[in-house]
Amino acid sequence: MTIRYDACVLAGGLARRLDGRDKPGLRVSGRPLVESVAAAVSSAERLVIVGPSRPGLPRAVFRREDPPGGGPVPALRAGLAEMTAPWTALLAADLPFLTAGHVTALLEAAAGRPGTEEPEGRGARERSAGEPGAGEAVREPAPGRSSAAGAVLLDDEGREQWLAGVWRTESLARALARYEGRSLRGLLAPLSPITLHLPGRPWFDCDTMDDLQRARATEPGSDGEDANPSRAPRERHPHGTATPADEE
Repeated sequence: MTIRYDACVLAGGLARRLDGRDKPGLRVSGRPLVESVAAAVSSAERLVIVGPSRPGLPRAVFRREDPPGGGPVPALRAGLAEMTAPWTALLAADLPFLTAGHVTALLEAAAGRPGTEEPEGRGARERSAGEPGAGEAVREPAPGRSSAAGAVLLDDEGREQWLAGVWRTESLARALARYEGRSLRGLLAPLSPITLHLPGRPWFDCDTMDDLQRARATEPGSDGEDANPSRAPRERHPHGTATPADEE
């Protein structure tokens, strides 16, 4: 059975570390970053982009946060008002390596689908020597709970990426109703999502020109010295994609 979900993509940040460039419109592998993210959620019932209207996204509904550029929490409020499906994919607009397969893995992990790969991260233990797959991580499901409030990606250093996840729409709505802060991490972390570390660097975002150059170095025919965006060190916020309140 298909898991019904809508997608909320935050694309209205000020991109100060990119000197105010139109970050969602920057191209990797021949298309704007925001179009790559939209392709990853092509199975969403609704696609809502919180940010300025732009061409190339005919199925998208565009909304603006209040005030424009006010940060990810106001942007989420604006987008969530348009969500009608049971689940919401909450994503940044600058994830060049995110695919539909990654989104499906998040949804299945959060929904507790039988046969879903056991996610690595918070709540995981290591298999004992006598178990199949010894040394690998296995998540212990919460007693009596068949699904979680959400699931988010971990980067290669084990940090939650708050704009790369899926959530129960009603859980987000309840959390927002009682939240008065500006930090996306402060809003979402108390919901205790399942965390997953997936191959393909789906968490990799383009916050700086160095990030953008690393992403472009993976393009066919690129003469970049390092085709793996995760090998070169990069500065990140302490909580990964949970950027400051004035930036998405």
